[in-house]
Amino acid sequence: MAEATQPDPQPDRRRRTFGPVVLVGLASAGLAAVAGAKPWASGTSGSIDSSSSATAALGSSSLETAAESPLAAALALVVLACWGVLLVTRGVFRRAIAVLALVAAVGLAVVTVEGLWSVPRKLTDALFELSGSDTAQAGLTGWYVAAAVGAVACVATTAAAVRLVRSWPEMGTRYDAPAGATSGDAAREDLPTENIDIWKALDEGRDPTA
Repeated sequence: MAEATQPDPQPDRRRRTFGPVVLVGLASAGLAAVAGAKPWASGTSGSIDSSSSATAALGSSSLETAAESPLAAALALVVLACWGVLLVTRGVFRRAIAVLALVAAVGLAVVTVEGLWSVPRKLTDALFELSGSDTAQAGLTGWYVAAAVGAVACVATTAAAVRLVRSWPEMGTRYDAPAGATSGDAAREDLPTENIDIWKALDEGRDPTA
C-alpha cells in the first residue's frame, strides 16, 4: 500500500515571514531616512563647535551640509517607498519592486560605509575654512551609528524580499479598479428609454425604473 505523501510545510513557513520582514523593513528604512537627514559628524575648530546652538545661529549652512549625507536619506526614502508599493502589487511587477528595493538598499549601505571617513573629512575642511584656525577635529555622532544599523537591516530585509516575495500573500483582486462596466451599468442599459416601452411596462404591472 502506497504511503500518503505529507504536505510540504515550506510554503507556509515562507508565507509567515511576510509580516515580520515587512515590519522590520519599514522600520529600518524609516530609521535610515531619519538618520540620513541628521548630522553624521560633529567637530570643533578654535572657538567654533559645529554642534553648538551658537554656531547654528551664525547660519553656518556649510557645516550642516558637510556633516550630513543627503544621498543616504534619499536612498532610504526610495527603499521605504518600495515597501509601500510592494504591499499593494502582485506578480512580476511586485518582484521587480523587490529588486529595486534591494538595489537602493545596497546603494544606501555603500554611501553609509563611504561616509565613515568622508563626512568627518568634509566637516574638518569646512571648520578650517570657517574658523581660519590651524587645528580642527571631527568625529562621528550617534546618528551615523543609527544610519549604519538601518542600512544593514535594509539590505537584509530587501534581500529576503527578493527571495521570498513569490510565496508571500498578495492583495486580492477585489481591491483593483474596475476594468469594465459593472453589473449595475449593464442593468441600467436594459432599462426602457422609449415612451412606448415605458407604457408597456406599466401596463404589464412592472416598474420601468427598477
